[in-house]
Amino acid sequence: MAEKQEQPQPAQNGENPEKAENPEKAENPENAEEAEKPKELEELPPFEIVTGDRLPAFFFKFQFKNVEYSSGRNKTFLCYIIEIQGKESKTLRGYLEDEHAAAHAEDAFFNNILPTCESGLRYSVTWYVSSSPCVACADRITKALQKNKNLHLSILVGRLFMWEEPEIQAALKKMKAAGCKMRIMKPQDFEYVWKNFVEQEEGEEGKAFVPWEDIQENFLFYEEKLAEILQ
Repeated sequence: MAEKQEQPQPAQNGENPEKAENPEKAENPENAEEAEKPKELEELPPFEIVTGDRLPAFFFKFQFKNVEYSSGRNKTFLCYIIEIQGKESKTLRGYLEDEHAAAHAEDAFFNNILPTCESGLRYSVTWYVSSSPCVACADRITKALQKNKNLHLSILVGRLFMWEEPEIQAALKKMKAAGCKMRIMKPQDFEYVWKNFVEQEEGEEGKAFVPWEDIQENFLFYEEKLAEILQ
């Protein structure tokens, strides 16, 4: 929300307060005319999706943790790799995060990172996401794949978002039918994200990934649930 700036209050005698406080301005017609011009309020920029090359280690350890109950994890972190094949092949990578106050990270990817797919190119996209998409984002993914036959998307998720809800299950099935390949992140996938998308503190470059407790057990739990949904 834009922050309101206080406007100067009129002086009791009807004079411009700036003139009352500064007689020199009142005596100089040019300064007086300039002072009388209404000042436009400066609008603060709207909420924006955060983008970058590497995310802070603290956020990774908390947001990507594949716990069953994700209390307090109200953001989505999306690390992406885009491989574009054509006359001149290239690879793009980075990450997005949201606070569920504007577009979600999945939606922002198609708005800001890959808004169009050129017909003469082939796009192979891989996402590493802290949790699976909501219904609206799943619908956006499905429509993007249906529209762009040269787009191939693989999604690896740390957790399943509200996986017990019938609407979520139906949305994930539609994604699969549209060609999206989704699976649960294995411990080695978390390690890959740690090495390639997480900032390392100074003097700790190349610090080894330390798996948290139950990382394998939680992976197997979510893998089973996803298999049941997509069968």
